[in-house]
Amino acid sequence: MEKVTGIGGLFFKAENPAELSRWYQDNLGVFMPPASYDQEPWRQEAGPTIFAPMSSGSSHFKVGAQLSVNFRVADLDRMCTQLTDAGISVTVDPEVYPNGRFASLEDPEGNQIQLWESGP
Repeated sequence: MEKVTGIGGLFFKAENPAELSRWYQDNLGVFMPPASYDQEPWRQEAGPTIFAPMSSGSSHFKVGAQLSVNFRVADLDRMCTQLTDAGISVTVDPEVYPNGRFASLEDPEGNQIQLWESGP
């Protein structure tokens, strides 16, 4: 069977796409979309990706949310410190799970973001 090899893009609506793209670049290192085919897009490191449709009543989402993006990070504590220093509110889950540690935040338009540092 032929199968996809990964996610080639994540597209979502935004009130101010340019400003939100800049926020992701400045705070999380996700480069802005290229302005032309001559420019390189953001490249993620190889690693696990969970693709999970969830129940519409799942507690994973805040009320009304349709999307939650999970980004892999090498050092959760350093990333959280960087975000906090930039004035961004981050909630670190105190539990250490078998698959690692997590933190949650929202982008300026209220989209849910989860940060994940894989476990031992």
